[in-house]
Amino acid sequence: MTRRITGAVLEEVGRARPFAQSRPIGVVELDLDGPGPDELLVRIEAAGICHSDLSVVDGNRARPMPMLLGHEAAGIVEEVGDAASAAGFSVGDRVVMAFLPRCGECDGCRTGGVMPCVPGTASNTAGTLFDGSSRLTRDGVRVHHHLGVSGFASHAVVDHRSAVVVGPDVPPEVAAVLGCAVLTGGGAVVNAGAAKPGDDIMVVGLGGVGMAALITAVSLGYGRVIGVDAVPEKLDRARELGADAVYTPDEAAEAGVRAALVVEAAGHPRAFETAFALTAPGGRTVTVGLPSPSAVSNVSPLTVTAEARTIVGSYLGSAVPSRDIPRYAELWRQGRLPVEALISSYVTLDDINEAMDTLADGQAIRQVIRF
Repeated sequence: MTRRITGAVLEEVGRARPFAQSRPIGVVELDLDGPGPDELLVRIEAAGICHSDLSVVDGNRARPMPMLLGHEAAGIVEEVGDAASAAGFSVGDRVVMAFLPRCGECDGCRTGGVMPCVPGTASNTAGTLFDGSSRLTRDGVRVHHHLGVSGFASHAVVDHRSAVVVGPDVPPEVAAVLGCAVLTGGGAVVNAGAAKPGDDIMVVGLGGVGMAALITAVSLGYGRVIGVDAVPEKLDRARELGADAVYTPDEAAEAGVRAALVVEAAGHPRAFETAFALTAPGGRTVTVGLPSPSAVSNVSPLTVTAEARTIVGSYLGSAVPSRDIPRYAELWRQGRLPVEALISSYVTLDDINEAMDTLADGQAIRQVIRF
């Protein structure tokens, strides 16, 4: 059955800022076809606004247009396809969306999270659901899905491999942020960074993903946790959330501070250079930020060799969502992972263009749309 929904559709990329004036995203009515056998119809309750959404709006990530945006979301299952039911999903489940579905069988999936799923990546790039199809139209014209989710809408149809069930005790705004910010930031520490007891952990770039990495490091009790950002308010917030020390990039360089594990979460070439410079000999630099495809950083190969450094790239925190999201949800239940503290403001769907400006200006940790 086709359902009429309201969603935030990006009409074209690269419009000039401020987006509040150029308004590249329109809040419009669309038609959403019902779920297929492998799929779920989800009533969206909350959706986080992430830099990966902004990177489509500003043209740094090429995607087919028009596209219904949003990849960090949570909601209640209202319909379940037969195969999705056999996979354990039921009407009434609260689910977290995971923007990289995993088939569990391809070469990428056999790496245990290190590499992305091959067919999942292909469908994300094409703007389709996992099986290559689309469920969205506007006036009979196809609208593309964003990373298999399209969560900036009242409802979404997703493949069951793009969803993970969490308990009803997990609030929708917490559940939404688990699906990208925490999965990516936490995974940079736990999975890609392979943090060990006693390791000092530094995070460069304290947006949603970076702050999630910081609170994960605090919650798991490694060594000292250090935050680095150019925005004083973010440094204050990091200290409130348990950071042992905070610095601007210049202050960190002047102080000579180093850490065994440094996570770069800003998605900027200078931030990567800063993270590398602040990594201790024998240490690991993990980069999860997504810079412009044309961005270039300079590092010293001699330093990598002579100081036995390791540089690790991590997409989505090298995560397996079905494995990792329940772990973070349990840390939240135990009161050890204050996911709510990552939410800097709540907005409405109609505020989406203004919210993109706020994100681009570096003024937000995580803005969340409530439905």
